[in-house]
Amino acid sequence: MTQTTTHSVQGIAGITALAGTDLGHTDWLEITQGRVNTFADATGDHQWIHVDVERAKAGPFGRPIAHGYLTLSLIIPLFNDLLEINGIEMSVNYGLNKVRFPAPVPVGARVRLGGAVADVNEVKGNGVEMTMDFTVEIENSAKPACVAQAVYRHYARP
Repeated sequence: MTQTTTHSVQGIAGITALAGTDLGHTDWLEITQGRVNTFADATGDHQWIHVDVERAKAGPFGRPIAHGYLTLSLIIPLFNDLLEINGIEMSVNYGLNKVRFPAPVPVGARVRLGGAVADVNEVKGNGVEMTMDFTVEIENSAKPACVAQAVYRHYARP
């Protein structure tokens, strides 16, 4: 069993010092049909491979699978388990450089997030841009569910 270690940093200097740091992995999270259905309702994507349990059993994956974008969206809450940033005014999602979904996540599977701070650079407005390399792993799978490079901007208090 993985035990998540939350890294805690203070302010812009603390974020900057993280450049090149592997933050490790989160605990495992089970992907439930309820979570998949809720995501389908939120996005309007009710494709049968996600929400029709009986039809999905006869489909290419043998059971329903999570939406790729559901898997991607899990980065947000799971990243908060890896890193706590204190002493700043705000953080914003700036974008994604790379996203791929190498393997589907079957309902009932467990996933976890691995994260590493690829780079940290100063930006205007008393802030830094932090580039993160993320991998959403599927328990007992050789291929990850999602690999993504996410960019965040963090701004100091005035």
